[in-house]
Amino acid sequence: MNRYSLWKYALIVLALLFGVIYTVPNFFGESPAVQISSAKSTLKVEPAVAGRVDQILKQGNLGAESVAFDNSGSQPSVRARFATTDIQFKAKALLEKELNTDPSDPTYIVAFNLLPNTPQWLQSLHAFPMYLGLDLRGGVHFLMQVDIKAVLNKRLQGMQASVRSLLRDKNIRHSGISRSGDSIEISFRDADTRNKARAALGELQEMLLTDAGSGDDLKLIATLRPEALKQTQEDGVKQNISTLSKRVNELGVAEPLIQRQGADRIVVELPGVQDVSRAKDIIGRTATLEVRMVDESVVRGTEETTAIPFGSELFKIGKGAPVVLNKEPVLTGDYISNASASFDENHQPAVSIDLNGDGGRKMREATRDKVGKAMAIVLFEKGKGEVLTVATIRSELGSRFQITGMGSPEAASDLALLLRAGSLAAPMDIIEERTIGPQLGADNIKKGFDSVLYGFLAMAIFMVIYYQLFGFFSALALSVNVLLLVALLSTLQVTLTLPGIAAIALALGMAIDSNVLINERIREELRAGNSPQAAIAAGFDRAWATILDSNVTTLIAGLALLIFGSGAIRGFAVVHCLGILTSMFSAVFFSRGVVNLWYGRKKRLSSLAIGQIWKPEGEVLTTSGKASAKRDGK
Repeated sequence: MNRYSLWKYALIVLALLFGVIYTVPNFFGESPAVQISSAKSTLKVEPAVAGRVDQILKQGNLGAESVAFDNSGSQPSVRARFATTDIQFKAKALLEKELNTDPSDPTYIVAFNLLPNTPQWLQSLHAFPMYLGLDLRGGVHFLMQVDIKAVLNKRLQGMQASVRSLLRDKNIRHSGISRSGDSIEISFRDADTRNKARAALGELQEMLLTDAGSGDDLKLIATLRPEALKQTQEDGVKQNISTLSKRVNELGVAEPLIQRQGADRIVVELPGVQDVSRAKDIIGRTATLEVRMVDESVVRGTEETTAIPFGSELFKIGKGAPVVLNKEPVLTGDYISNASASFDENHQPAVSIDLNGDGGRKMREATRDKVGKAMAIVLFEKGKGEVLTVATIRSELGSRFQITGMGSPEAASDLALLLRAGSLAAPMDIIEERTIGPQLGADNIKKGFDSVLYGFLAMAIFMVIYYQLFGFFSALALSVNVLLLVALLSTLQVTLTLPGIAAIALALGMAIDSNVLINERIREELRAGNSPQAAIAAGFDRAWATILDSNVTTLIAGLALLIFGSGAIRGFAVVHCLGILTSMFSAVFFSRGVVNLWYGRKKRLSSLAIGQIWKPEGEVLTTSGKASAKRDGK
């Protein structure tokens, strides 16, 4: 009646083995280390660099515990592990000096890092510790605000270009197209032409058209519809979030947090980042690339003294400046599919840019009839444009071209990184920066660990006192629940935060609740006069339906938090949902397996160590299930 099949015990053993193997890495801790990676896209870190690093450290009497070549990430690197942070700092300074002969043009980037102390045989089984969130590991927090006006301005520029192109294609004459605030004004000489233009522009459904003016000065005012304006803002923020995600991936940060906050703000959290200045430099910079034609009506050399034609703009900063360029770009960074540092035909640093299909088509159309004319590439950072190069178009350009005259390989590499990550829809400003030190994170870990530990001990002691041996079985199942939950979190490489630790504590309470239901159900069966073996079987079977119902409803709430929540709420929901699954396994399947193993083979079982059993009528059942009468005066 109360015996498990061999395969069920085998499943329990496998679950315990899985739990131990994938939980243990979390207790080995981390060691200070340095990571050596390439500073140039044209140079890859080879395994031979590891030997060179080891030799440099030995010559400087800074012995490393290990030096290894790592090719698992997106970029190969060499990682050296040290015993103390003091040696780590000295090793970083030494390696930067020895590996980079020219400090102004470094060949390798030497950065601080932390490496897990997990044994190699566990790493070969992909057993790694959990990622720790910003509040546990320390790191940097940025709150960035998107310039919504710049998003709208960019959309209106595109709409103005579409209006001009559409009227030209329809052969509808106008006396000028100008920008006035958040609207576009199109001037006409007569009402008939304006009506034709209105009919033609009806194809642009995002525009709202209104008549203005009188006599010979008739105007058609085009503005964005409210729904189109709202969508423009939404798309701008989403594009910036996507771009930031790509840039953070380039930094190599594990499990970063990038999410929207409010209408125009973005939160960026980078756990474990120690080189905050570089992270701020890469993330805080906004790179929007535009390719523009040089205004040929302005003689070169007279840009700062002559009047700037309408529809053009003067740029004073950059290579080839001052120069007057058309305001309407040929194409923007949205069409860039890839960018990499390279060298031009003169072996000078350059950036090779690959365009997508639409970008290549636009570039061909723009340069086909302009061979021999000058074209400029402008990089906009926080609203200020810097001319990267002004070049003469020698032939029709296509889907691939180069930005030359970068000055140094480092400048080419940095620009390629920004362009490869994609262009931002609008500039952003860092309005809040917060750095959390690793010591504070360690204190949070200790407090979180202590809260779970003391909660576990309190529940275990109560269960043993109240339910005796069955309470010990419940405490054992509770420990298995924690073991499996931590193992799953480590296997999935979930980022653990303080809300996640709170979810673990909640999972313990829910798991012990299932065991209380089972133990009380067994007591009820004994109270009803069933034999101990029958009470065990009926108690587990009849408690299962209640446990399933309660856990499924709680799981639904957890899934709702996971789907509709964000940030810390989602982290809590992930741990919460996994905790429900592990608690159902440990509280029912594992717990019954232990009870069956202890009591199942006893044919003449007369009592159960499950605590005192009381009957409401005044009879008391002992732990054996036998009634003893208590009557008045006896």
